Amino acid sequence: MRQRIMHHGARRRRERRRRAVWTGGELLVTVGVVLLLLVVHQLWWTNREAREGAQRRVEALEREWGRGGGTDAGTAAESGSGAPSSSSSSSSSTAAAGSRAGRDPRAATPDTTAPTPDPSQAYAVLGIPRLHLRVPVAEGVGKRSVLNKGYVGHYPGTGQPGGAGNFALAGHRNTHGEPFRYLNRLAPGDQVRVETRSAVYTYAVDRTLRQTSARDSGVLAPIPRSTVYPAHGYTEPGHYITLTTCTPEYTSRYRLVVWGRLVSTRPR
Repeated sequence: MRQRIMHHGARRRRERRRRAVWTGGELLVTVGVVLLLLVVHQLWWTNREAREGAQRRVEALEREWGRGGGTDAGTAAESGSGAPSSSSSSSSSTAAAGSRAGRDPRAATPDTTAPTPDPSQAYAVLGIPRLHLRVPVAEGVGKRSVLNKGYVGHYPGTGQPGGAGNFALAGHRNTHGEPFRYLNRLAPGDQVRVETRSAVYTYAVDRTLRQTSARDSGVLAPIPRSTVYPAHGYTEPGHYITLTTCTPEYTSRYRLVVWGRLVSTRPR
């Protein structure tokens, strides 16, 4: 019986192939673990970090405004006294004015004495009861300076809360707090509240543009109207709010747009 002779060269080649396969497998496993960690970081850690930071900023704004409670907290408790004062009469007249503003939203103008917000500064709180959302509103729409903090950003050059024109906002739909994750669930009549130092402005969702180009600047105009889909939008001046986010989820190719009209104003 003849025995098979194994040359040393063949053995070395087989050993090299085994080492190459083993090394390649280790590299694939390492790459997979790194990619998994990146996904976890993007989809979990950035959300947790941004949401906690946004919540702290909301609480800080409430303390600055002298509230420290929910949106329905009474202002009488802030004085700490039941005795009438000169501020009581002024509060009554302001409340009456707010009531009139609720009947005629065009009478509800923002506090013109307030300074223009500094870039990236949080100066308001956006609340959407249907989405159980309360998030800071900051000036600007930069990713690192505003949106990645879990804030909603105000488009510079558009209107301010309660004012005539279009108060336009942007927010992430996925990652970094994703405040607008479920913006597509809003329906006509849903409330959108914007709280500032001086007042609470309530808008009612009016219409939705499910998908448009990221370059559709018409949705941000003082009279918002899509330049891509002209049938969507408005034709008359008013007091509008515009909420924008990316669509479909996990992409930034298109924009989802929700519009609302101002329906009431309540002073603090």
